[in-house]
Amino acid sequence: MTRILYVSIAALTLTGVALAQGPPPVAPGPGALQGPGRGNFAPVVVGPSAPVSPEVAIPRPTPEELAQVNDAIAKWVASNNSPTKPLLEKFQSLMMLQPPRLNVAATYTQTQQRMGPRHLGFVDIASKGNIDLLLEGDSITDWWVQGDANKAMFDKYFGDMRTANFAIAGDTTQGVLWGLKNGEGQGFQPKAVMLMIGTNNSGTFTAPEIAEGVSAVVLELRNDFPDAKILLLAIFPRGLPGDPVRDKIADVNKIISKLDDQKHVFYMDIGPKFLDERGYFLPDSFRADNLHPQAKGYDIWGAAVKDKLAELMK
Repeated sequence: MTRILYVSIAALTLTGVALAQGPPPVAPGPGALQGPGRGNFAPVVVGPSAPVSPEVAIPRPTPEELAQVNDAIAKWVASNNSPTKPLLEKFQSLMMLQPPRLNVAATYTQTQQRMGPRHLGFVDIASKGNIDLLLEGDSITDWWVQGDANKAMFDKYFGDMRTANFAIAGDTTQGVLWGLKNGEGQGFQPKAVMLMIGTNNSGTFTAPEIAEGVSAVVLELRNDFPDAKILLLAIFPRGLPGDPVRDKIADVNKIISKLDDQKHVFYMDIGPKFLDERGYFLPDSFRADNLHPQAKGYDIWGAAVKDKLAELMK
């Protein structure tokens, strides 16, 4: 009977339900406040869910399926006559399926980063058109055009292209989704988009939830720019070897690699180019925070993608 217990728990895990010390945290529903406002910005209100790609969608039981599974587990525990029955009864609640929570990472939510003049400036740029290459993401992409040394690396690889960088430091998948839906994805048709997003979701969301958020952004880009080629970059490594966040990002990248169809979406993992043989960042390539590239890191990035982007923009 002990073997049956192990098999049953494994089966639950394989169906996408992780056993934990209690039910998952309750996520806010659409329209709920996600936190207090900061500075002169309004509080963040969770927006409606965005579609996600079936290749990365998390299995979510319907209420009927949830009831059926939990009823079966309860009957199995009640009918068990092995010496492990007291343990099964003690931990029965941990084996029960919980109602799926809303994945905020895959919602159209106006983050604080997308409130104010930067978003409005992006909308103005978009409305004027004449953009061949769009860059989307967070600070890692945003800061490529911030500071003379970094900007020099951007100009080295993209100076002869008509580009727009709509990345904002601190933003998340849900913020990029909202921006694209609200003016940043209208008024122009780029030849290519380079996307890397998700590292700022890593503190709150699971790897599968982050992957859903990334896939939602890809679908929104496909909807807004049907003829564009999307260079989907793996989220860059962060932290040090052995840090849990690095492992989580690796899990996200493994999932989002499934979005590569070699027609419209092209997945590329250049993360290893920043690391030495021990997994540490190359000297002077990243800041001391082990998250943000410096000029040398941006030089490595540009060299790694320039040929692929040139191919995609033909």
